[in-house]
Amino acid sequence: MDTKISSNRIRWLGAVLLLPALAFAGKVHEFKLDNGLKLVVKEDHRAPVVVSQVWYKVGSSYESEGMTGISHMLEHMMFKGTEKYGPGEFSRIIAENGGRENAFTGADYTAYFESLERSRLGIAFELEADRMRNLRLDEKEFRKEQQVVLEERRLRTEDQPRAKTYEYFMATAYTNGPYRHPVIGWPSDIEHLTLDDLKAWYERWYAPNNATLVVVGDVDPKRTFALAKRWFGALKPSAIPPLKPRAEVEQVGERRLTVRLPAELPYLIMGYKVPVLASLPKERRWEAYALAVLAGILDGGESARLTSRLIRGRQVAASVGANYDLYDRLPNLLVLEGTPAQGHTLVELEQSLRAEVEKLQTEPVTPEELARVKTQVTAETVYERDSMFYQAMQIGLLETVGLGWQRMDEYEEQIHQVTAAQVQEVARKYLIPERLTVAYLEPLPLAKKPKPKSESGMGDKYVR
Repeated sequence: MDTKISSNRIRWLGAVLLLPALAFAGKVHEFKLDNGLKLVVKEDHRAPVVVSQVWYKVGSSYESEGMTGISHMLEHMMFKGTEKYGPGEFSRIIAENGGRENAFTGADYTAYFESLERSRLGIAFELEADRMRNLRLDEKEFRKEQQVVLEERRLRTEDQPRAKTYEYFMATAYTNGPYRHPVIGWPSDIEHLTLDDLKAWYERWYAPNNATLVVVGDVDPKRTFALAKRWFGALKPSAIPPLKPRAEVEQVGERRLTVRLPAELPYLIMGYKVPVLASLPKERRWEAYALAVLAGILDGGESARLTSRLIRGRQVAASVGANYDLYDRLPNLLVLEGTPAQGHTLVELEQSLRAEVEKLQTEPVTPEELARVKTQVTAETVYERDSMFYQAMQIGLLETVGLGWQRMDEYEEQIHQVTAAQVQEVARKYLIPERLTVAYLEPLPLAKKPKPKSESGMGDKYVR
């Protein structure tokens, strides 16, 4: 899910910024069942609807060699029925009650959601509780879904040169860290998964003591807790073994790769290894917020440095961007990516991006730039809180990566405390060659003109 908003939307939100930042925020309530299930309820009484999400602490970063893609495969199988409800019944029942449902898998989580009229919340709870521990895994359905996933991989990765380049890039940037594996899995691993593999994975991770139930909407917290206790309370917990450390080995030099694939345009990815909020000691957590501001200085609207200098200014780039997520479970990458403008090369674009990094290291960012990023963060915070679904997403993500939902209300404040000196410090500390991986996509001729479709090189979530 893309959390960026357009400059037009920022201008539209100008009037909203006159409101208190918490205008759309309701009180958050936390409960815990005896079997270990955590329930987080956030009241939002603006409409008679409710969003329910179940987040499991398991994703591709939990997988071992030879088993990549199993979390995503199990997500697909979770819609294939239980002893009580047959294949497709889950989706049919939600639709009959005027709701919508789906699921998504990431590196650090697998999540399932329903959006319903508030009086139908018990239906979502009943269905989710049933498949949390009573999933029926059928060999025939599994083999069918295995082919569906392989086709999904072909359409979303194999046939998409940017996505394929990004996959190779991640596998080069990491030596042994689990983020080197694609969420959907490597083709050979997908092909050789067995039903027994899925059963063991399901029994190990799909348990109330490894899940967070998030509810946002027009609900009463105590009644919601009673409802959760009714449907989830009898479920037995699992013996969840502690995760072994999978710390990435130290990188000792710049890494580079060139990918040659049939493509219309060349593409550049540059990634620096950086910490995230969960990996930093408390006294150094400001670094994650400073890195977020740094990414905003580079890529945060039409007046950001990359757009104003490389697209409109020097016209060396046709597209360019920066990406950093401080809420990952493990240290990740600050990524710069782009396509050179016609008449310019990948080398020129890389040199231009390196020059922008050097400026961050040698020259403090201006007060005007800091103010712009902080204003955008305030606008985004207000806009995101207008969505019940996104509020639930934030809570579920923060709980699942071990930070706690309380960090949600700290983000805006922490961003506003970041100084120019701190941005310069993290640029000098982390944006260095010893932490850098560079990938070039050099286009080969296309056999035939592909059908027009949107393509992103940096997607890491797979939606059923």
